[in-house]
Amino acid sequence: MNKISKKITIVDVASEAQVSFGTVSRVINNDIHVKPETRERVLQTMERLNYVVNRQAQKLAGGRSNVIGLLVPDLGTGYIGEIIRGIDSELTLSDYDLMLYTTHRTASKEAGYVFSLAQDMVDGILLVLPRNPVDYTGTLAKKKFPFVLIDHQGTGENCPAVGASNWQGAFNATDYLIQLGHKRIGFITGSLDLGAAIDRLEGYKTALRTHHIHIDPVLIFEGTFEQPDGYTGTAQFLDLKSPPTAIFASNDCMAMGVIDAVRDHGMKIPDDISVIGFDDIPQASLVRPALTTVQQPLEQMGRMAAQMLFEILKNPDSKPDRIQLPTQLMIRDSTAKLKGSSG
Repeated sequence: MNKISKKITIVDVASEAQVSFGTVSRVINNDIHVKPETRERVLQTMERLNYVVNRQAQKLAGGRSNVIGLLVPDLGTGYIGEIIRGIDSELTLSDYDLMLYTTHRTASKEAGYVFSLAQDMVDGILLVLPRNPVDYTGTLAKKKFPFVLIDHQGTGENCPAVGASNWQGAFNATDYLIQLGHKRIGFITGSLDLGAAIDRLEGYKTALRTHHIHIDPVLIFEGTFEQPDGYTGTAQFLDLKSPPTAIFASNDCMAMGVIDAVRDHGMKIPDDISVIGFDDIPQASLVRPALTTVQQPLEQMGRMAAQMLFEILKNPDSKPDRIQLPTQLMIRDSTAKLKGSSG
């Protein structure tokens, strides 16, 4: 085998740079106990030989991979994008790289990815809106494998998590619509196997009960956080004999579907019907009319989750933390006082 086709190893780098195997390893792991001139010589040698660090082999050898695994349901929404932006901002301040997987909202695929990553591929895992984390969080905890859940609060006190006040945000949004005079308020849920979706539904119901308004099952449409559900749910609501005067979608993505359906029915927002979303993704303030929504601090959630994971990596025996960040109602142009109402 000639030298060109030979796979370059860490031994080749050490020999070429005239340093020990251990020195090359310390350079790869950004160890501060390496002289600047030695570090530069090793890095130049690695570049000249086109040496690529095998992170998995490095991890199997007993070190750290310096890679964080990130599992997200998809990449098609501003919600995910903002959280990833926060995570990435924190990673740029560290020596960690990111390994990204999309689960496509499939519980079995999510669990499979988690167990694969935990088999010495990464140092820790961040999971955004995990589908069914109880399937694997217990195993990860027993192994003392670092992980943090993002936007999921329904897994017990021993599970590190960062989320937002979903119940309170939904309560405030529904209460605001009631204050505007609306009593028939349609609600489009997210996937009800997710804690965040359940909390938002309960916040909506509690606000209605607080104002002694009957909870009408026909005004609740079960969605999955996908835009088409906003359209389908709205079309179903508007076909009722007594349609709602306002619609609250469990996320902004579905609220965009609501807006499309209302327009296709020849109605105007907010003159004929008010619309509220949840998340405050970047597009929410750009659509016309601008969307009234519940703001989640998405980028901050990503940042804090990454910080929490780094803290667990430094102190594996630390007590799991659970952070709930406040939400804020962002009042824009898609909601208005109900005509003829004293609200």
